[in-house]
Amino acid sequence: MSEPAAGTFDVEALEAARVFFAHPVNFMMGAVAIDGLPPADLPEVAFAGRSNVGKSSLINAVTGRTHLARASTAPGRTREINFFVADETLRLVDLPGYGFAKVSRETKNKFQNLGRSYLRGRPNLKRAYLLIDSRHGLKDVDLEAMEAFDLAAVSYQIVLTKADKLKPRDIIQVSAETVRKIAKRPAAFPRVLATSAEKGTGIPELRAEILAACEL
Repeated sequence: MSEPAAGTFDVEALEAARVFFAHPVNFMMGAVAIDGLPPADLPEVAFAGRSNVGKSSLINAVTGRTHLARASTAPGRTREINFFVADETLRLVDLPGYGFAKVSRETKNKFQNLGRSYLRGRPNLKRAYLLIDSRHGLKDVDLEAMEAFDLAAVSYQIVLTKADKLKPRDIIQVSAETVRKIAKRPAAFPRVLATSAEKGTGIPELRAEILAACEL
């Protein structure tokens, strides 16, 4: 599947993405150190974002599963990189969240640095998806994450979560403002997706974006 020039996907592409993620998707492993990563033998897409932004819910929505990715009961406590394999041809990677972590500075730096090391050293990483709570927009801590993506030269796309909590006109405004803020970012993908894991908004398009990024 090639990238759509106009920034939209046709019905055929959306259906192909739905069928792909209807195939088996399983938890593969969690890695607590960079030397524990699986071989770089499959294309990967990674999900990053602040603690409590809805990463687990979004991964579950994309894969059509309920409990594939499990959110920690304490925001910011995920300290490993979790790998999920889809159809034996693609890996979804859940990076440690940032912000809000009620842990020591040393511990926080350890698992955030793990995510940065992954970004710098993963040649099979096709795109990262930076999740932003649509109710709050980009925060300073998100800008730090974007700097990490830019420095690692990793293509990343902004995904607005919890879009069902806003009125349609407000989503349009937040999306436009986000596009403006990332316009000069060297590694930022120019399309911003508004999604709701609860309502399913934007999930078909995100699935199609993933397959296009991985050329599947």
